[in-house]
Amino acid sequence: MPSRVIWPLAAAIPWTCLAARAEPPQQPTTPAAATSQGAAEWKPAAAPLATRWTAQVDPSCVWPEYPRPQMVRQEWLNLNGLWEFALAQAEQAPPLGRALRQRILVPFCVESALSGIMQRAQRVWYRRTFDLPESWRGRRVLLHFGAVDWEARVWLNGQELGIHRGGYDAFSFDITPHLRPSGPQELVVGVYDPTSDGTQPRGKQVNEPQGIYYTPTTGIWQTVWLEPVPEVSIESLRLVPDVEGSCLRLVVQCRGGGSGYVVRAAALMDGETVARAEAPVGEECRLVLKRLRLWSPDDPFLYDLRVSVHPRAKPTETRDEVQSYFGMRSIGVRPDEHGTPRIELNGRPVFLVGLLDQGFWPDGLYTAPTEEALRYDIEVTKQLGFNLIRKHVKVEPARWYYWCDRLGVVVWQDMPSGDASVGPGQGEITRSEQSARQFELELERMLRGLQNHPCITQWVVFNEGWGQYDTQRLTQWVKQFDPTRLVTCASGWNDLPVGDVIDVHVYPGPGVGQPDGKRALVLGEFGGLGLGIDGHTWTDKTWGYRGTADRKELTLAYVSLLRACWALHQEAGLCAAVYTQTTDVETEANGLLTYDREIIKVDMALVAAANRGRFPAITEWVATSRQQPQTWRYTFHAPPEGWEAPQFDDTGWQQGAGGFGTQGTPGAIVRTEWNSQEIWLRREFEVDELPAEELLLSLHHDEDVEVYLNGVLAAAARGYTTRYVELPLRAEALAALRRGRNVLAVHCRQTGGGQYIDVGLVRYSPPQAP
Repeated sequence: MPSRVIWPLAAAIPWTCLAARAEPPQQPTTPAAATSQGAAEWKPAAAPLATRWTAQVDPSCVWPEYPRPQMVRQEWLNLNGLWEFALAQAEQAPPLGRALRQRILVPFCVESALSGIMQRAQRVWYRRTFDLPESWRGRRVLLHFGAVDWEARVWLNGQELGIHRGGYDAFSFDITPHLRPSGPQELVVGVYDPTSDGTQPRGKQVNEPQGIYYTPTTGIWQTVWLEPVPEVSIESLRLVPDVEGSCLRLVVQCRGGGSGYVVRAAALMDGETVARAEAPVGEECRLVLKRLRLWSPDDPFLYDLRVSVHPRAKPTETRDEVQSYFGMRSIGVRPDEHGTPRIELNGRPVFLVGLLDQGFWPDGLYTAPTEEALRYDIEVTKQLGFNLIRKHVKVEPARWYYWCDRLGVVVWQDMPSGDASVGPGQGEITRSEQSARQFELELERMLRGLQNHPCITQWVVFNEGWGQYDTQRLTQWVKQFDPTRLVTCASGWNDLPVGDVIDVHVYPGPGVGQPDGKRALVLGEFGGLGLGIDGHTWTDKTWGYRGTADRKELTLAYVSLLRACWALHQEAGLCAAVYTQTTDVETEANGLLTYDREIIKVDMALVAAANRGRFPAITEWVATSRQQPQTWRYTFHAPPEGWEAPQFDDTGWQQGAGGFGTQGTPGAIVRTEWNSQEIWLRREFEVDELPAEELLLSLHHDEDVEVYLNGVLAAAARGYTTRYVELPLRAEALAALRRGRNVLAVHCRQTGGGQYIDVGLVRYSPPQAP
């Protein structure tokens, strides 16, 4: 009969942010021969793109870091490395006692280059052997899987241990009854993953990747490992910070029995014990802190925590002990002095500016190639001035949240989506009983597995209309399960009157939802400005929600968006804004970093300043018609060649006040109607002295536009804007600027929807240092 699957009831927490403190223990010398078997012959498959860390992956020491920084024991055995591998068929017998011909590098999924396979498959086999350290004799042995996507069947020494279904949560087996007395132990894993053929949670994985949907992850994609534990051992920690009471509320659950045992816990601050407490196993243990220091992105302080279990009858005996950490912080929504709901961190209003983070890698797909790579994205996010990451329809390994805890980034955690979708305003889908049961099972596992991380302040139940059903019931259930965090019922599209926030998506944006006086207004997605960098893309054809020409234009466009976000924060109650996105992903080129992480595509100093609310000084030099109407010559009929030149005679053109377009176009200030397909405009201006500051174009265009200065192309932009933005001037156009008479000439074309054009010049000075 299969062994019981051990579900972690709660997670403890990753390690502390103080440099003086040690990391969780690293992997001991691995005695298992299969870890390095064939390592000399292994190499990654040829992917469209690699990262700087691809070449650093060592099959004899892959992902050696301790995989559960939330609950650390000193002894463990890492089973990552080269495993035997084969494609499988439905109803096929497991390859027990039979070697498989191929090799796969665990923990990289079958479709990834780093697995060495890079092949799409829905059913696969894994096999390896391992030897246990002699010192583990007499103790129970647990087999842990960080994550396997999606269904995993596990055998040890010919005995089936159990089946686990769910692609994002850790699971374990007590393998003690099935161990051989000596010699190699045989481990076999069979995986089935229907991806988009099924209704299970899968995030952005699809069988046919395109657009905003990406390559699937099949099989083992997080660390596989073993640990010895005593007969009575700590199974889980539940850590709840109580800032108002200056205490940590701790509940410890044990496996192997708990009655007759007590828990002892100590909290440490810079090595000094600041709280001690004791309680029976399974009951709340309150550690009242002598010194309270709150966790925040500006000061991500973490307390160390030591937890041990003792028999009540023999209190001097220690049966088990683990190390952990915790952060003290609170999160909530409260009205300000004007009655506007504001998100408060530790009792103070905070404006959260974040990145939408997909968590994909060109070499490892769902799995970062190394710990350094995993950490890099978070570090760059901080360096760019962001204080928030929205982890988008994916759950990361525990060490990702550990680094967010330690480095200080607020996290909004999405539940991975699945099943069918509905469009904006179309309500909810109807799920089958099986689909709903699986979604809710994996939702609960996600909450239990991540609930102790101080970085996570908000759960997102649904993204847009992806698999959205029973929204009010599920949102209320999540809030009841975890009242210490905020809950979003649906990020974008189909909001219902439940949860703590009203979340809209606006591309490029920004924008806010309709306030209800109770929930905080947040912008769950905006931006998506595109810039593909040759040599650093997954494919030749890339896209963004609005294209930019180069680094400078992308930076200016981003800063313009953030200026508008901060204005909405101050004037309309916007509490958070999440920009799309951290990196390019496959065909998407709308990241601030390239997919291979080689290039940061924006000016880091200007972006960081904008994220913190400091902006360049912009003053009008040649005014637009935003405040006062400016007179232009214009025509709706194609002019002859040379129409943009200063000497062109435009006296036959009509004359009118800017801006030009149709009423109702977003952000437009229409004074002269333009409703034809194209318009050409000219305007003279006089210059006495050339400015010392940098000059930029200020324009609002819908749609494609070319702007000339004294007959020289100054800028060209495709698509449309919904407000005035700044664009850099080409060097040749700046060189054509002169004292005396100058001419601006503009051509704008329209294909559908609203239309508008207005242009001016502004002086630009970078923000002053704080």
